[in-house]
Amino acid sequence: MMQISVTRVFTMEQFLSNATLGHLLASARRAKRLTQAEAGARIGLSQSRLSVLETDPSSLTVEQLLALTGLYELRIKVLDRAGPPAAAEW
Repeated sequence: MMQISVTRVFTMEQFLSNATLGHLLASARRAKRLTQAEAGARIGLSQSRLSVLETDPSSLTVEQLLALTGLYELRIKVLDRAGPPAAAEW
């Protein structure tokens, strides 16, 4: 099995706007060969709610985001806006 790694950095506004997150979630669901109904059932959401989240993720809760990323085996990385911390001096 081939593994592809894609890293993109989004601001929170970009992440939640223009369905970037919704598109990412829908693509990940399809990659796992799950229907909206199957994915939703596994994390306690209705098919219609998952459809809404994939179309407009602005109402997505942190709990739903974590459940979906876990189901789809996605990784969330939180970075400090100031950049990486300075190397510690010994």
